[in-house]
Amino acid sequence: MEKNIFPPHFLDSLASEQGFEIQTFVDAHANESSLTSIRLNPFKPSETKTGQQVPWCTDGFYLDSRPSFTYDPLFHAGCYYVQEASSMFIDHILNTIRPNKDEPIKVLDLCAAPGGKSTLLNSALQNSDLLVANEIIKTRVPILTDNLSRWGTSNVIVTSNDPRDYSSLKNFFDVVLVDAPCSGSGMFRKDPDAMSEWSEANVNLCHQRQERILADIYPALTEDGYLIYSTCSYSHQENEDILDWLCTTFKLETVRIPIYKEWGIVETQSPNQKAWGYRFYPGKVQGEGLFAACLRKRESSTGQSNYKNNAQQKLPAKEMDQVNSYLENPDSFYLFKVAEDWLAINREHKESLNLLHRHLYIKKSGVRIGKLAGKDLVPDHELALSLLINKATVLSTPLNKEQVIQYLRRDNIDIAVNDKGWSLMTYEGHALGWAKLLPNRINNYYPKEIRIMSTLTSYPPTP
Repeated sequence: MEKNIFPPHFLDSLASEQGFEIQTFVDAHANESSLTSIRLNPFKPSETKTGQQVPWCTDGFYLDSRPSFTYDPLFHAGCYYVQEASSMFIDHILNTIRPNKDEPIKVLDLCAAPGGKSTLLNSALQNSDLLVANEIIKTRVPILTDNLSRWGTSNVIVTSNDPRDYSSLKNFFDVVLVDAPCSGSGMFRKDPDAMSEWSEANVNLCHQRQERILADIYPALTEDGYLIYSTCSYSHQENEDILDWLCTTFKLETVRIPIYKEWGIVETQSPNQKAWGYRFYPGKVQGEGLFAACLRKRESSTGQSNYKNNAQQKLPAKEMDQVNSYLENPDSFYLFKVAEDWLAINREHKESLNLLHRHLYIKKSGVRIGKLAGKDLVPDHELALSLLINKATVLSTPLNKEQVIQYLRRDNIDIAVNDKGWSLMTYEGHALGWAKLLPNRINNYYPKEIRIMSTLTSYPPTP
């Protein structure tokens, strides 16, 4: 890629940036393809093949080539997430600011879709911690909920709200991640079409939007809580200038994150407040463009601070017993209903859920168990993928590779069965969804909206 292929004035705008080397940058975009990397799900250990480890993320790995994820059952089971390696640096930041996990925390991923950073945060949390993943764009919420459902945990709430809606939740979150909408220059190598959308005017517009988002969310961060800010932009206005604005406008102090020289990450400081930031340049790191920083809040936002809420649904005991029979540790969960659907969330998050329900538009809370039809529970797809299910009592049917593809396409499954009733359909011990086993057939209940649509002519390699 020649220098003149980049948008006008783009390279000139980066000339004075710390660590920027124009020839290395141009060569990386011209001669190097974007690496494929995945992050393993620590809650679902598998035999997924991996390559070199991403240095700043224990569960992250580079692949030698890009396989067909569509036809890998372990991908659909949630055993790993396909994520750009630089983005995994958020894991290193979270582990740095939280060396002691004894105290439960509440974490917000404000701009969460499609869910890469949400599943990354979730991997670092425990059941006693709560993750709220928010996405304002309604059409992007389904992919976010699908990815979090595949991850399997029950300590997650998904919302679809404007950041200003969170301003009423004073001092609620211990960690807030704002992976802000940006001009996208860090994705030029991965998505060359982004070059046609880049302009200096758009950079300035993004800067203004980022300030508005951060100002809106600031009250929801608790005193001594951490704000993690990131973009996939190289522009100073969207990165170091935002850090200066944050430290000047609010009582935030910079947090320096330890890095190793061999990682290739460029450490910077904002010009006025000397806030630490971390730049990722292709050619210097094995990854795409990223900027990340961490700040700590040193004041308490004034306003509401009492979040006690003991609202409790009155639920039929017999129905609860039916639902509990599907759960491995039913006493660990708070059960509730939304319309006819039964759901479960870790018991310690009951008050938070009830409170958030009063302020926000909730799209997913915990795990959807299913709905009762007479004496029978019709189990939900979320339950199949979850870590809640009692696999000792729930019927399970193992599938080979060919049968799995049939199942994921919602085709008829070529298999003989002797059992009857609801069964988990599994591959290498990992659940993919439900089927109803009948004396003369199998009813495939894999959700039609996420089924494999393409035609398979041969089995491509998988990770």
